[in-house]
Amino acid sequence: MLQMNATTSDGAPEKPMRICVFCGSSLGNRPAYTEAAVKLGQTLGARGMVLVYGGGNVGLMGTVAEAALSAGGKVIGIIPQRLFELVEQQELTELLVVKDMHERKALMQEKADAFISLPGGIGTMEELFEVWSWRYIGYHRKPVAILNIERYYDQLLEMLRHMVSEGFLHREIYEDLIVSDDVEVVLRAIEEKVDTSGALPFLKRPERRG
Repeated sequence: MLQMNATTSDGAPEKPMRICVFCGSSLGNRPAYTEAAVKLGQTLGARGMVLVYGGGNVGLMGTVAEAALSAGGKVIGIIPQRLFELVEQQELTELLVVKDMHERKALMQEKADAFISLPGGIGTMEELFEVWSWRYIGYHRKPVAILNIERYYDQLLEMLRHMVSEGFLHREIYEDLIVSDDVEVVLRAIEEKVDTSGALPFLKRPERRG
């Protein structure tokens, strides 16, 4: 696992891994969702990893950020102006207020080394699918993971398998998505995939009709 005081081969301090977490602005109906957000935040903070997230202080978003900060971690929040005016804030290491959702997602992708989705709603789904598809278009080489707490994502995963069986999704792309209900398993898998394409030989190529 990456440690706070890790060094590179030439003895220079290693840059801490930055993990972007997508999750709900609500807590959901099960305590396990909150418990998972707390564990993830605490684990990232304790290991010296930097949390990148949506910047709010509500729902699972606020929970994971608060847990990371309480464990001594650094937290970067990125929030569009409209949501900044609507939700409560907390003291973060850095809070970036951007123009709109498009700028927010682009900056999250730029700031992060990997992405993890906790349970969430349509905003979380949008963020998850965008960074996952970007990986295969070739915009980045960053791992994408799902923390499948209480089997929350089971039906989505079934739909993805249906896409595979119907010929709309390469099986290798589906299998490249990291899925587990265990924080430790997800972080280990992310570290193994850092800066690997995962898309090859399925990276998007020029397509022409006829």
